[in-house]
Amino acid sequence: MSTTRKVPRIYLDSSVIFAAVLSPEGGSRKLFQLSAARVISIVLGPHVLKEVEEVVRRKLPASLPELARLLSVSRVEVAEAAGMDRLEEARQLVSYLPDARVLAEALAIGVDWFITHDKEHFLRRGLTAQALCQIGTPGDFLEFLKIQLAGG
Repeated sequence: MSTTRKVPRIYLDSSVIFAAVLSPEGGSRKLFQLSAARVISIVLGPHVLKEVEEVVRRKLPASLPELARLLSVSRVEVAEAAGMDRLEEARQLVSYLPDARVLAEALAIGVDWFITHDKEHFLRRGLTAQALCQIGTPGDFLEFLKIQLAGG
């Protein structure tokens, strides 16, 4: 009898996407590779995509083709924008509006994991306890996935 493993659905903050564009070696890039291999599924919203495109355009415009390639090859799914109800819910958890919009997208999509490098707004103990999904860094998620794949 075979068991089917649920493919984790993850949402990436713009900090993680930007790190993946910058470095072909790090954990952020590994997430895109795992999505390309269909081990995980990356689901993003239009707000985070716009945000990361603006950052890449401003800081590293020559890397825009790499951003497009990563999103395409890794089969990133783009969900609809979050509604006002989710934004209000997210504003209760994160006061900084741009980050609340990102969190609202993740909540509306209903992902298993929200992956970020943002220690100030997202990786704080109180938020992780209140969130409807796991919140962590690429390294946190990769460690979780390693345990899951090993049968733990």
